Amino acid sequence: MKNAATNHAKKRLPLPVAVLFIAPCLLAGCAQPTPQFDATFGDSVRTAVAQQTLNPDASRNNDPVSGIDGRAAQEAMNRYQKSFAEKEPPRSDVTINISGGR
Repeated sequence: MKNAATNHAKKRLPLPVAVLFIAPCLLAGCAQPTPQFDATFGDSVRTAVAQQTLNPDASRNNDPVSGIDGRAAQEAMNRYQKSFAEKEPPRSDVTINISGGR
């Protein structure tokens, strides 16, 4: 009979433990909002992006790019795209001489 009572007590133990862990999670939903943080949420990211932008009005510039003609640009693009299609040549192993230097 003692063994049956011990097994019964072991089965009841997880429910109070579960309630102790779940109750704080449920009560967290009742927490007050943080308007001081919500009002400035994302400002640091927007500031970092703005500081990294070289010319914010670049999209409004309608002037063509100067310095390279169309044919040279086309050839450069073709070589660039071919560089991904061609496989790199195998590299040779590096031999390290440890025996004394000469």
